[in-house]
Amino acid sequence: MQYIWAFLVGGAICVIGQILIDKTKLTSARILVFFVVAGVVLGGIGLYPRLVEFAGAGATVPLPGFGNLLARGVKQEIDQAGAIGILTGGLKASSAGIMAAVLLSFLASLIFQPKAK
Repeated sequence: MQYIWAFLVGGAICVIGQILIDKTKLTSARILVFFVVAGVVLGGIGLYPRLVEFAGAGATVPLPGFGNLLARGVKQEIDQAGAIGILTGGLKASSAGIMAAVLLSFLASLIFQPKAK
């Protein structure tokens, strides 16, 4: 049953993104920022962690999940290190994912020879 909920929640997030693309004049970059900020806000007020408990990977993989990870990292680091955690917490919590994205993007550029548009 958990797979079904993950699929439905992740799919619903994607549907929201597709509706924003089709029905508004927002650019892809603005939609991306909207999703990350929504994840930060929902994570900051405690709603997104409940969604993660319910849907698992369906809520952690999309962009709002990254925003939630940033908010959670900041909260934890503020508890441990004080106000400096505002600057360091989000990066500490998401560093593995950011590094994987950079490394895999670099490897893909070596294999596929990207071209500028």
